[in-house]
Amino acid sequence: MRVSCDKEGIEKAAKIINEGGVVVFPTDTVYGIGCDPYNIESVKKIYEIKSRDFSKPLPVLVYSKEIAERIAIFDEVTKKIVERFWPGQLTVIVTIKDLELKKSLNLLNKIALRVPNHKCTLDLLKKCNFLVGTSANVSGDKPFTNPNDCLKNLNNYDIFVDGGVISSKSESTIIEIVNDEIKIIRKGSLSYEELTKI
Repeated sequence: MRVSCDKEGIEKAAKIINEGGVVVFPTDTVYGIGCDPYNIESVKKIYEIKSRDFSKPLPVLVYSKEIAERIAIFDEVTKKIVERFWPGQLTVIVTIKDLELKKSLNLLNKIALRVPNHKCTLDLLKKCNFLVGTSANVSGDKPFTNPNDCLKNLNNYDIFVDGGVISSKSESTIIEIVNDEIKIIRKGSLSYEELTKI
């Protein structure tokens, strides 16, 4: 099912997520694929659709920093950085404290979190708070910014939320704070220089 990024489309997508379905949706970087991160079967389905190695943990999108703090522990440096760059193209790796989520996502003690800067994604997150948010492509392939390319190359999801073509430089930058220092895990649209200007 393909829906528009409007009130009706968001309602349908949120209902499908709550029922254990898998959704493809636009973000501020690329098209993403997600589900309820607490639903083990839905999480497995995402790994299968992407042909992703089960040892690679999935990132989670959240509606706000306050909601993120319900499931994870933020050190002071990370707090300052996310206050500056969220919503935005920054994923942070922090300590998870939600044991149910730790189990459903098969995590050790860390989780990757992001608040995206995209109205459509935020409208969806407003209804479900948390959403697995990984790029909607087969692992190893390039992520998609054009909805038609994404539709042609991806299968077995339940609903596609069409937000048009995304104009973005690249995927989000992934960081972790180690001994109060920024460690870049994946280079993305935010540079080290930008991140240190806080």
